Amino acid sequence: MKLGIVGLPNVGKSTLFNAITKAGAQAANYPFCTIDPNIGIVPVPDSRLNALANIYHPEKITPATIEFVDIAGLVKGASKGEGLGNRFLANIREVDAIVHVVRCFDSSDIVHVDGSIDPVRDVETIELELIFADIESIEKQIDKAQKASKSGREDELKILSLLERIKSNLEDGVPVRNMKFSDDEKEFVQQLFLLTDKPIIYVANISENDIGKKELPLVEELKAYVEGTNVIEICAGLEEEIAQLDEDEKLIFLKELGIEEPGLDKLIRACYELLGLISYLTVGPDEVRAWTIKKGTKAPQAAGKIHTDFERGFIRAEVIAFDDLIKAGSSVAAREKGLIRLEGKDYVVQDGDVILFRFNV
Repeated sequence: MKLGIVGLPNVGKSTLFNAITKAGAQAANYPFCTIDPNIGIVPVPDSRLNALANIYHPEKITPATIEFVDIAGLVKGASKGEGLGNRFLANIREVDAIVHVVRCFDSSDIVHVDGSIDPVRDVETIELELIFADIESIEKQIDKAQKASKSGREDELKILSLLERIKSNLEDGVPVRNMKFSDDEKEFVQQLFLLTDKPIIYVANISENDIGKKELPLVEELKAYVEGTNVIEICAGLEEEIAQLDEDEKLIFLKELGIEEPGLDKLIRACYELLGLISYLTVGPDEVRAWTIKKGTKAPQAAGKIHTDFERGFIRAEVIAFDDLIKAGSSVAAREKGLIRLEGKDYVVQDGDVILFRFNV
């Protein structure tokens, strides 16, 4: 699963990416510093793994991971090829969700591409460029549908009507993700791969001086404008510094700042949830591991994440909730207390399930 980090030039995208991945993506004070997208794979913070490791003392701990892509800064007119527009839009098309970094701090040392700080205007700039790109895509689809609808077939006429409805809403400034569709329509719309259909989360990049303050005016403006969409406050510059510390130093530094956990941990978990992902866990002396699946995944398909043979030869799953296992103190104790359940092929795996799969090929 890929998350694309987007934003106008000089809002802190690459600084945030550096903090997330420690991959050293270049961050400089001029537009289009990022041209080719930088990619980094990072672990999803999960305290359950350490708790399980204290019980099983495995040789290694393997967390779930998520992929971030640092995409070139966008400017007004990108949908018409301005700046690095065409490349920018192509890179967004390849990600599963969008992390939109919005500048919510003022600084004379870092220029803003539009000359002033206005988070609502910045969000509108990018949203409109994505909408314009989607209108262009929909118009091509409408041309095809109009030709197909000449047959008079009801299904072709429905497709044309749906496409025209989407175009009308886009022209009114409504992103596809905010439109209402029936289940059948949703399935069709997903196959259009429209940019504004991608789930989105906003990062309000604040200054170090604003950390811990409540109701920052610029952040409140952003939250009001994107009402209903998750907004996470992060000081990207500070998070980059924190990311360079070892674990002991990090805890001391956070305590001095009065922060319970790095903002990045909150962001990564929020992105994981945004994509509709959960983790189930496997345990043993060799490895304690988190496995990524979509919410609603049934046991055989979850087993297939480990190996295709597990899905093909699935017999049953031995399942215990994480909290129950921790309270019991071991798999043996949990089994003696009757806490381990046997689940079949129709079982929907839950976040935090600790599972042992039985299979035969």
